[in-house]
Amino acid sequence: MSQGFSIELYFDPALENQVLKAWNVLARRQISTQLIEIESRPHITLFSSPFLDPAKLESVVKSFASKQGPLPLSFTSIGSFPSDKNVLFLAPVPTMALLQFQAQLCEAIKKEGIEIGEEFKADSWIPFCAVAQDVPKTRIAEAFCVLRESKLPVSGYAMDIGLVEFSPVREYFSFELGNTVEA
Repeated sequence: MSQGFSIELYFDPALENQVLKAWNVLARRQISTQLIEIESRPHITLFSSPFLDPAKLESVVKSFASKQGPLPLSFTSIGSFPSDKNVLFLAPVPTMALLQFQAQLCEAIKKEGIEIGEEFKADSWIPFCAVAQDVPKTRIAEAFCVLRESKLPVSGYAMDIGLVEFSPVREYFSFELGNTVEA
């Protein structure tokens, strides 16, 4: 059964591989395999909702993506949210370009009559790329130590934007930034 839908920002292959390295190190140490098991892809969630009609968003996202270019990203720190999901993440530098990109996307979605949840509003959204979730509480410190060994910062570009349903992850569509052809 679907838990919801997300619009996700995807990375260039080199940056994606850097994130996958972190996933794989945590999986090999049996700290967290959840993201691999649900067949996720490294990303930054730009918007999420428990219910929406993917067909209603496809033209909005396609049009939005066509007006954008690749977006520079630099993951410089490791973090965690104070929740029961025990998510660990890489945090990108919250550049004005990234913040405006997400805010403009949400404005376009809002114009379609889709409600924007509090955590995705411009003054509340926190950009992050999950590297582990459902980490046992007794292993969070170990996971942080493992992630600290990764060579940060890692930099690259956001290249695509897509809509997925989760979980497991199923992609409905994705579009290359700055291109009107499907990715």
